[in-house]
Parts: sequence; structure tokens; C-alpha cells
Amino acid sequence: MASPRTTVITGATRGIGRALLERLVAAGHRVEGCGTRADLADEVSRKTGANVERVDVASDAEVAAWARRVLERSGAPDLLVNNAAVINRSAPLWLVPATEFDRVVDVNIKGVANVLRHFAPAMIERGCGVIVNLSSGWGRSTSPDVAPYCTTKWAIEGLTQALSQELPRGMAAVALSPGMIHTQMLESCFGEEAKAHRSPEDWARTAMPFLLELGPEHNGKQMNAP
Repeated sequence: MASPRTTVITGATRGIGRALLERLVAAGHRVEGCGTRADLADEVSRKTGANVERVDVASDAEVAAWARRVLERSGAPDLLVNNAAVINRSAPLWLVPATEFDRVVDVNIKGVANVLRHFAPAMIERGCGVIVNLSSGWGRSTSPDVAPYCTTKWAIEGLTQALSQELPRGMAAVALSPGMIHTQMLESCFGEEAKAHRSPEDWARTAMPFLLELGPEHNGKQMNAP
């Protein structure tokens, strides 16, 4: 097993974020996480012993305060996983309300930037660490009725490429497509058909060792989870 690492995960209260957190903790790693629902954050904290807090990543002020607490408790993370994301209700672009479009952008793009703003400096100061920004198959292709979501994941691909060119030697930033996983988000797009895909728990089983093996040699790469 890899030596114990410190991992920070956003969107850690459900779906693949929660499954990854639970597997990391079970393997002896230290995990700090966040989610938008206080009840779920408390539930995951009690169940796993990880530090999970209610944080809206779209709020720079909330992320800044959370990052201060995390860095005081655990120091700079070895692995930072920007997983938090939302999707629009399936509809043609012109029928998506402005408030809904804005929320998708605020969480999926600005949320990642907020987390990087407040965690990356500590990682850079230490001179090591891996940043994984969750992308999607819809960050490299498109489909109808999910244009806002596609927009944000294409943006994450570009953001990650630029970030990889800015980081010092010894660090890495990668855009990772997790694949088709049976989550609430997938259900919102495919309904009952979503159940035909892998569970978050099965995904985390293979994704955890894959993520822990990432290093400077992977900087700037577009990657797919196994």
C-alpha cells in the first residue's frame, strides 16, 4: 500500500466523491472533504472519522475559511481532488434559465478556481502535490440538452492545461474523466438507464490506487479513470 497521504476532496458527501473518501480512509489515509449539505457532511464525518464540512465551493469566502482550517489541521494536501459539480436539468440551451446556467458555471468552474486559489499556494510552497480536476466525457465531446454542463467541463480541460504550465517542477495537474458512473447526476440525464453503469463504490475501488500513483510525470495529461 502507498504510504499514508493527505487528500482534500470537494463534493465528498455523495457519489464518487464520497465513495473515494470512504475507500481512502479505510486504507489509512487522511482525508478532508466538503459538501453543500450539512446533514450529509456530518453523516460522513461520523461514519468515517474524516473531517467533512459544509462548504459551497461557489463562495470564495467559504472556501477561504475552509482552506484555512484544513491547512491548520492537516497541512498542504498531497492530493487535491476537485470533484464538486452540478448539472442542469436536461433541456435545450435556450430553455435553461439564467439562474440555473449561472449556478452550473459558479460551481463547476468558479468553484474549482476558488479551491485552487486557497490550496495551491500551500502545495506550491511545499514543492509537491497532485491536483486532479474532474472533467467528463462531456468535457471532450458534446450532447444535446446538457450544453451548460458541457461548457463547464470543456472549460475545466482548458483551465487544467494552463494550470499545468504554471505549476513548478515536482507538481502535477491533470484533468480526469471518471467515466459513466451511476450517480444522481447520471440519473438526471438517463433516468433508469443510469443503473446499468458502475456504482461509485466500484469506481472508487480502482480509482483510488490509480490516483495515488499520479505524479509529476503526469502533469498536463488528459486522463481517464480505470
